[in-house]
Amino acid sequence: MILINTGNGKGKTTAALGVALRALGYGKRVAMIQFIKGTWESGEDIFGKECDIKSDNFLVIKTGKGFVGLPGDILPFEEHKKAAEEGLRKAEELLMSKKYDLVILDEINNTVDLKLITEKSVIDILEKLPEDIDVILTGRNAPESFITLADTVTEMEEVKHAFAKGIKAKKGIDF
Repeated sequence: MILINTGNGKGKTTAALGVALRALGYGKRVAMIQFIKGTWESGEDIFGKECDIKSDNFLVIKTGKGFVGLPGDILPFEEHKKAAEEGLRKAEELLMSKKYDLVILDEINNTVDLKLITEKSVIDILEKLPEDIDVILTGRNAPESFITLADTVTEMEEVKHAFAKGIKAKKGIDF
C-alpha cells in the first residue's frame, strides 16, 4: 500500500511513526528516510539507537541537510539537492531490497515541491514497488500524481498551532 500524510497541519510524520509503532508491534521491519530534517537528534533517532529489542527492526536515515530556504539556512541549494537525490537512491535501494516491510519517506512531498528531486523520479520508484512492501509519503504539498497513485491519503488541516503563540518546538512532541 501507498499512504500519504499531507497538508499544512501538524502530525504528518507523527502519524507515520504511529503506523511504524504498530508495524513493529507485529514484528515487521521499518525504515524511515528523512529528506529535509537535519542533523539534530529526534525522538525517533533515540528510539532507533537505544531500544535494542527493536533496533534491528527500526532504521532511521537522515539524508537531509535541514530546512531549505528558511532563515538560518546557509547551504547552497545544490547541496540540498545532492542530499535529496542521495536520499532517493537510498529509498529505492531499501524498497527494492525487500528487507523492510514498511518504508517511510519523510518530507518527500516537500522535497519534490522544493524541486530538490523530480516528481517523476519518485513515481518511477513507486510504480515498481515490490508486493507486500508498504510506503508512507509525508510532507506538505503532495503532488496530484502521488495522490492518484496512493491507496490512502490523509490531509492534516491546521486549526491552531503553538508556534503562533511563540511556543518553540518541544522534545517528544515536535521532534
